[in-house]
Amino acid sequence: MPLQKLVFKPGVNRESTTYANEGGWYESNKIRFRSGMPEKIGGWVSDGGIASPDVGGVPTKIAVPPTGTLWGVARALWNWVTLSSYNLLAVGTNLKYYIQNGAGGAFYDVTPIRLTRVAVANAFTTTSLSTQVQVNDVAHGAQTGDFVVISATSGAVNGIPAATMDGEYQITYIDSNSYYITVATAATSGGTSAVTATFTYQITTGNDVFTVGVGWGSGGWGSYVGGPGWGQAESGGVGFALQLRLWSQANFGENLVFCPRGNPIYYWDTNANPNIFDRGVEIKALTTVGGALVDSTCPSLVNHVLVSDSSRFVIAFGANDPTGLYATTALDPMQVRWSDQESFSTWTPAATNQAGDFRLSRGSTIVTAIQTRQEIIVFTDSAVYSMQYLGPPYVWGFQILEDNISIAGPNVAATGSSVTYWMGLDKFFVYSGRVQTLPCTLREYVFSDINLSQAYQFNAGANEAYSEVWWNYCSSGSTVIDRYVIYNYLENTWYYGDWANFAGANQGRTAWLDSSLREVPMSTTYGVAGGTTNAQLVYQESGVDDATVNPPNPINAFVQSSDFDIGDGHNYGFVWRLIPDLTFDGSSVNNPTADFTVRPRTFPGANYGASNIPAVISAQNYQTQRTYTVQQFTEQVYVRIRGRQMAFKVSSDGLGVQWQLGVSRIDIRPDGRRS
Repeated sequence: MPLQKLVFKPGVNRESTTYANEGGWYESNKIRFRSGMPEKIGGWVSDGGIASPDVGGVPTKIAVPPTGTLWGVARALWNWVTLSSYNLLAVGTNLKYYIQNGAGGAFYDVTPIRLTRVAVANAFTTTSLSTQVQVNDVAHGAQTGDFVVISATSGAVNGIPAATMDGEYQITYIDSNSYYITVATAATSGGTSAVTATFTYQITTGNDVFTVGVGWGSGGWGSYVGGPGWGQAESGGVGFALQLRLWSQANFGENLVFCPRGNPIYYWDTNANPNIFDRGVEIKALTTVGGALVDSTCPSLVNHVLVSDSSRFVIAFGANDPTGLYATTALDPMQVRWSDQESFSTWTPAATNQAGDFRLSRGSTIVTAIQTRQEIIVFTDSAVYSMQYLGPPYVWGFQILEDNISIAGPNVAATGSSVTYWMGLDKFFVYSGRVQTLPCTLREYVFSDINLSQAYQFNAGANEAYSEVWWNYCSSGSTVIDRYVIYNYLENTWYYGDWANFAGANQGRTAWLDSSLREVPMSTTYGVAGGTTNAQLVYQESGVDDATVNPPNPINAFVQSSDFDIGDGHNYGFVWRLIPDLTFDGSSVNNPTADFTVRPRTFPGANYGASNIPAVISAQNYQTQRTYTVQQFTEQVYVRIRGRQMAFKVSSDGLGVQWQLGVSRIDIRPDGRRS
């Protein structure tokens, strides 16, 4: 028989059996398709920036996470440039909110302050020879995991110097009037000290996973299990405090507005000195802005915030509205409110401004909103709206684009080439002027093994250089992001993979941003310490290895075809020669290699074999899969493989290796018809 070309359709297809998908690819990991051919994806490298121990430019003795990481799990990234050309990046985690000035720079903690208590008397109780200190502050409102900065301690605390007491600590909750901290020096005696101190509490932290059984939708309308009734205040670390901490943000000129989901909107003002970073301040708490009074009706409970490119409005999606038609001090999850044009401080509608509100009707909560070229797309849990600027007197108009439709979470929508894509609860969708189901050759694979209880963790992001949209999600049984799926909208192909553990650290991407202001897409991982408590900023498509650690780890990449017949599948075929077609352009090592595996089967239901490289292979055992190592200039490989159907796999797991597959060929001769 003549040489048979191994040509397969671009993309990975898991919608049918491996035999029914003859002529296509069936499995993949850490690869993409470019010009129809599979290749290994690019590597990634850590930003390396550390959390700065400076707050407002004043050095303080605060806790600093391990080098190159940030406290908490990151869920939000936002990049913008100021008038002074400072390239700023905001990173929101479940514990903190940071801003970085330039790639590789320090991350400054700008987490807003919730409460300050000055000169609290009898503030500390100690146990002799223990470093655990009880802090006494009536109605402190904090929960386990919150952060407090202690300052102005008036004297030694039972042998602990005042300078040791002053600093930032993470709280362990006792009750509503006291909590524990751990200090560096043990007390020399026990009891309550008479010294005074000032306590500055940062806003309440959030959870790093979604807790099933609490939150919106658990229980009756507007209530949740374990929480207060409709309109009642949160307390004691229940309800929203147990929920996943998500952030939304947008730059207002060179400054920033940002919001933790279900909380107030905060404002951060760029400082003239890029290395002096003040904390964010709740807009409603500001007295004046630019000489104008701040509107007292500014929403204090908001699910999602953005700043419109059209005429610059601050828009709150899911908000309380104490003055509108549906007046309430509680968060109304279907209410949309917007400030006056060019103002984030005026929210009460009047004849002299363009502030306003509108309550959507389809669904029970606004999940998210994303700004596109000429409109804002608003997603509720059952409908999609178009929000467009009309000008006075209506200001903003709303039209239903599609009803009875789903979206998995607030961060699963992304725009590529002016088209919006998002993940639903059981399929993917696309909006390019009208809403449509996005055909997906991996739909069954993704949605049959997915943990939708953690859907608010899922995230999407564009990779514009490769015309891709990435979705990172949790597989069933996992409460951390461990898988991804990619859609290439230029070539209309799908491929997938998993975020395997590298050196004991989960590499799942918790946030993603492709910004033209930095060279390559940015993402965040669970850190390098093996746990899920630290965030690490990563630059994608950098090098060819996992360079978040030193020395780097290799990336295990592979693509495997579906079964293809030898002839028409009636005869056995004996493959005796393989002619590879593989380029290693972009590799960073000499003599890079990849593995070619030929996997024969007699029938579609038969096993490929127990091992890629059997320990012992007899001269007559030609029906066992074989793996062959191929180098840059390998011309041909002599093999001994026999079967009716075969699958073809290319893989690599070496450092510094980059490859793209071309059109390989195999040499086959008929080998009888025996079953």
